[in-house]
Amino acid sequence: MAKIRDRTEDFKDAVNRGALSLGFNEAKRAALMASFIMHKPRERSPFTKAALKTLESIGTLEQFLIKHRKDYVDPHRTTEEERDSIEHEVSVFVKACKEQIDILKSSITDEEANGKGWLGIRGDNANADTVAHKHGVVLILSESLHSVTSQFDQLRAVRFQEAINRAMPRRKPKRAPLEKTETTSSSETRDQSEITTEPMKVQQQVLDDETRALQVELSSLLDAARDTETKMVEMSALNHLMSTHVLQQAQQIEYLYDQAVEATKNVEMGNKELSQAIERNSSSRVFLLLFIAVFTFTILFLDWYDN
Repeated sequence: MAKIRDRTEDFKDAVNRGALSLGFNEAKRAALMASFIMHKPRERSPFTKAALKTLESIGTLEQFLIKHRKDYVDPHRTTEEERDSIEHEVSVFVKACKEQIDILKSSITDEEANGKGWLGIRGDNANADTVAHKHGVVLILSESLHSVTSQFDQLRAVRFQEAINRAMPRRKPKRAPLEKTETTSSSETRDQSEITTEPMKVQQQVLDDETRALQVELSSLLDAARDTETKMVEMSALNHLMSTHVLQQAQQIEYLYDQAVEATKNVEMGNKELSQAIERNSSSRVFLLLFIAVFTFTILFLDWYDN
């Protein structure tokens, strides 16, 4: 029996010599061997990257609300300008997230339009499953954004209620005492006019002018408070409308997701029916060929028998 010789080391030496002749040093060879053992992670698709970026933006918005919740609700911690700044930043965040979700939905629509084959039937089950999965991702993102906007709606409602509570005392100015003071001051001025001299009349006139100016300033402050209250009501209504639209879009996306799942099931059933039809067609062809062959041989046999 011949003795078996191990040529593994000779093979390794030959490989090393070939690698050196091709310009592979020790570092390149080590990197090449590592790439065979540890594969690189598969690159994510643009849709996955955009979805993760949108989810990160929504998480950042939620963390921002948690961080500035007390500052926004408590009027003693921040000024009105700072609260307006917080509200503006939140609006920008929400708008950016909404635009990203719209981009994802448009990409799904384009993929559905491009993936349809002859007669509008989708031919690839894997592509249909991918589209259904993407619809689910967009639905989750929409629901997450709606949850965060609902939290901010609650904070805005608290601020709006505080603004109403501050404006309520200014809505009921006590005009009767002012009229009384005016009548008393006029009576006093009449009495003093009869007693005092001309400089006292001038001083009283200055006091009356200051009183009128103070009344004008108070009325302007009341109008400004009412304008602020009106703007807050409009902003609350617009925010509620936006949250309602987001919820409606989430419901529509959920409906589209159900339709996509149902379409996937219909495509699978259609493929099964097509495969069964192909099998029946092939079996019928074999039977037809067999029948023609038997009929031909029968005719030939009858013709030979007659002759």
